[in-house]
Amino acid sequence: MKTFLRLLRLALPFRSQMALAVGLGFLTVGSSVGLLATSAYLISAAALHPSIAELQVAIVGVRFFGISRGVFRYLERLVSHNATFRLLGHLRVWFYRALEPLAPARLARYKTGDLHARIVNDIETLETFFLRVLAPPVVAVLTAAAMGLLAWTFHPLLGVAVAVLLVGAGVGLVGVTYGLQRHTGPNLVRSRSQLRSLLVDSVGGIADLTAFGATRRLFDRVRTASLRVAGAQRRANLSEAVENSLGVLAANGAAWVVLLLALRLADQEVFEPLYLAALTLATLASFEAVLPLPQAAHSLNENLEAGSRLFEIVDSEPAVVDPPEPLPAPRGEKLDVQNLTFSYDRDLPPALDGISFSISRNTSLAVVGPSGAGKSTLVNLLLRFWDVPPATVYLDGQDIRRYRQEDVRRCFGVVSARSHVFNLTVRENLLLARPVATEGELEQACRLAEIHEFIRSLPQGYDTLLGETGRPLSGGERQRLILARALLRGSPILLLDEPTANLDALTEQRILQTLHRLQGQRGLLLITHRMVGLETFDQIIVLDRGRVVERGTHSELIRLRGMYWRMWRLQHEILEAA
Repeated sequence: MKTFLRLLRLALPFRSQMALAVGLGFLTVGSSVGLLATSAYLISAAALHPSIAELQVAIVGVRFFGISRGVFRYLERLVSHNATFRLLGHLRVWFYRALEPLAPARLARYKTGDLHARIVNDIETLETFFLRVLAPPVVAVLTAAAMGLLAWTFHPLLGVAVAVLLVGAGVGLVGVTYGLQRHTGPNLVRSRSQLRSLLVDSVGGIADLTAFGATRRLFDRVRTASLRVAGAQRRANLSEAVENSLGVLAANGAAWVVLLLALRLADQEVFEPLYLAALTLATLASFEAVLPLPQAAHSLNENLEAGSRLFEIVDSEPAVVDPPEPLPAPRGEKLDVQNLTFSYDRDLPPALDGISFSISRNTSLAVVGPSGAGKSTLVNLLLRFWDVPPATVYLDGQDIRRYRQEDVRRCFGVVSARSHVFNLTVRENLLLARPVATEGELEQACRLAEIHEFIRSLPQGYDTLLGETGRPLSGGERQRLILARALLRGSPILLLDEPTANLDALTEQRILQTLHRLQGQRGLLLITHRMVGLETFDQIIVLDRGRVVERGTHSELIRLRGMYWRMWRLQHEILEAA
């Protein structure tokens, strides 16, 4: 019930359009009732051979209801689908706005395929929330009330009978549907989501699966998941067939009950026999409003399951929240880290333990260490992806927790081996950093990153489409594009997280030379395990198991002959051997 009420609140902004669609749906059913009733009356009256003048009203009524039914049905579809698509767009925006603050800390527990299934499949399931869940019961109640009043004008007993039959059939069909599909709908939603999740994850790693000969195992898993979906769909279809049969049986049974009751009243001369066929067929036509109710119950089960899966994510508390009264945005002149200790879980050892350093706009700092030393954790904390302990990280002399997250991130231009290149043009990928940048600023950033000439050599220059993840680019070209994007942002501090990972030595050397030219222009914070090109950095700190074990310049650390020297020597021996 709680999930239903929350879904209802999400639909409230479109209540006027929904009310109009419900009204048009009621008028459509009313036109169907009117068409069959006037047609039956016209045939019954014509059998008595009256004057044609006496039949004119019925003839006009048949024409009117025949035309109005088509017009009202068209308008109802137009308005209801417009409301549905607007609701669907609203749901997508609502879910993304709730999802964005959770990234990446709270989303790490979910698989990519599972998130994709919730964003696409579950939200698409909710598109039926108005059309098949909210509207049909309201139209059915209005129709039952109107038909009861219509039959009451002939005789009170008929009015009560028609209303009871319509309400009883609706409640009975919904009850049967709920019993048959109580688990079918949720199982269908879950099995579809599991299949979609499996397919998304498998397609992303299809090259590795093929290389290791694991495609047969993948095929078996996909087939098992597909059979599970097919089984759930088969059970849903079987239940739907039973519900449709019961609906037709209920409609015809109600028509017979009304006919027999009206015949008995006609024998008692309290009902005009001329209206027997009209009332009977009107009752039969009114079941057009009742027959969608089983589908509404079935859709409700699916919608509740899809809604609960979305609310499970939406209800997660963000790892980082903005302060109620944030300070004005910092300029990023100086970053101070003082005795920073952080653990991802209280039961785990600290990922960082007592880290301290300082960097300003015109200084450079390199943080090096083996894998697992805590370098990526430091990046996550500086970018406010995870929350830092109080009084440990300062920006311009103020605790970083007192600023808005977005204001903090504007102080950093990020270059990472994991940075994403979007399926957009070169220009659009660059303008993500600063949408208002001029053409001159765009080209200047690309010249600094030494990629301007390469971009001009592309078929459409800056308007060349890069494709998914920038596949046409080499590793070095991709990193230079990302560097240009960070430079275009104009942030006072460049945060370089393994910017030369997976690059050949020559390309790595050229990118490091570009970074060296930027020293003195803005702050440089390099996070790396590569012991290359660090000679010009103002300070180097060495991390091991989350702790600073050495600190100094390149020459000072070499003279110490400690961990930095051992890592540097080992790497250079490997390079010389190669």
